[in-house]
Order: sequence, then C-alpha cells, then structure tokens
Amino acid sequence: MKVHVDPQRCQGHTLCAMIAPDMFTLSDLDGTSSAMCDVVPSDQEELVQEAARSCPEQAIVIDGTTNESSEATIGREKTWETMS
Repeated sequence: MKVHVDPQRCQGHTLCAMIAPDMFTLSDLDGTSSAMCDVVPSDQEELVQEAARSCPEQAIVIDGTTNESSEATIGREKTWETMS
C-alpha cells in the first residue's frame, strides 16, 4: 500500500499525525501534513487507513491494497477453484 497527502486539499487539521504519528509529519510553517514515506509498512496500514477515513478534507490518498485484503482475495480464489 502507498500513501500520500494532497497538498491542495490538506488544511492542517492534524488528525492524521495524531492517529498515525509514525507515518505523517506536519509542516512547521502552516501545519499541513505530508507522508513520511510512500510505502506503508504492514504494521502501520490500519492506522493509515483510519487517518484517511478521519481526514475532514479527504486529503490522504491510499493506493494499492493491504496485505490482508490481498491474502483474503487469494483465499477466495483458491476456494472457488476447489469448488469448480
């Protein structure tokens, strides 16, 4: 999963940094947020998703799927193959 903050939308509400402090940093100039890294470590995925849901401006953009949802999809495919 990848994450970035849209600088045109972010208004510096700081919720993302409170929810996922290891993933988001705030500007000293205007308080706007940016992601500390593009690729989200698996142990931070849930927090990043919560931060995105909590952003009042919907400025956090998540690309890709989580490891859990990929595994669930693979599991469903295997189950379907077994049934056919």
